[in-house]
Amino acid sequence: MHEAGLEGLRQEGLEGIEVVVRPALTCSPVEALEADGYLLGTPANMGYMSGALKHFFDQLYYVGLDVTKGRPYGLWVHGDNDATGCVRSVDRVADALSWRKVAEPVCVVGSPDAGHRAAVMELAATVAVSAQP
Repeated sequence: MHEAGLEGLRQEGLEGIEVVVRPALTCSPVEALEADGYLLGTPANMGYMSGALKHFFDQLYYVGLDVTKGRPYGLWVHGDNDATGCVRSVDRVADALSWRKVAEPVCVVGSPDAGHRAAVMELAATVAVSAQP
């Protein structure tokens, strides 16, 4: 899924977009504040976002509350049997940050297929276009 997102950002017509990839555990608040938009991906762990993504939000929340308001985001989630709780938890934090959801989340339950990968590619491109001034 991650690779599909990167491929979506390399599509024709998206030249000039700087893509910075950071694992959630190592993305600093400064790096997050410098971003114009966010493509988030996470496994659904016991009906919730990964601990790594929660850590990212915990580090960013208070420093980014006003600064990141209105920035676009997209989300993909991969789970074994359900992703709805995970999506709800991410959306709740993104809403609190006043981020702008630019597309419905891509939820994959079970093994991802070509259709899921195409949906993540489209999601990534949508976030990139939405983040341009």
